Amino acid sequence: MDEAQSFTVLCHCTDCQRRSGSPFGVISYFGSDAVTIGGEAGEFSRTNDSGNQVTSGFCKSCGSTVYVLLSKNNALIGIPVGAFADPDFPLPVRSVWEQRRHNWVELPEAIMRFERGTDGK
Repeated sequence: MDEAQSFTVLCHCTDCQRRSGSPFGVISYFGSDAVTIGGEAGEFSRTNDSGNQVTSGFCKSCGSTVYVLLSKNNALIGIPVGAFADPDFPLPVRSVWEQRRHNWVELPEAIMRFERGTDGK
């Protein structure tokens, strides 16, 4: 996939569950040159299950996550889909860390699915 192209990922990892307060997180990634972050944000960084650094930027007023940065690809910036407040937002292209998916979560068949990250396992 071209890194300049935007795409959306649904993630079931426990870190996304905790960050979002729901059974999964949904983040849309864009080329970092296409996104401008305004205002003051706090940041929280963690090492994910793949050993990469993930930084969540959050609004200091309301606590909502407003962006996500990935050490493995600094050409991208992620924006949680809920921040768009658009019920017609495009379907995620893939679902990752399905080994941690809640068994009652059902997904459309069109989504590529990965037991872990996108490493094919």
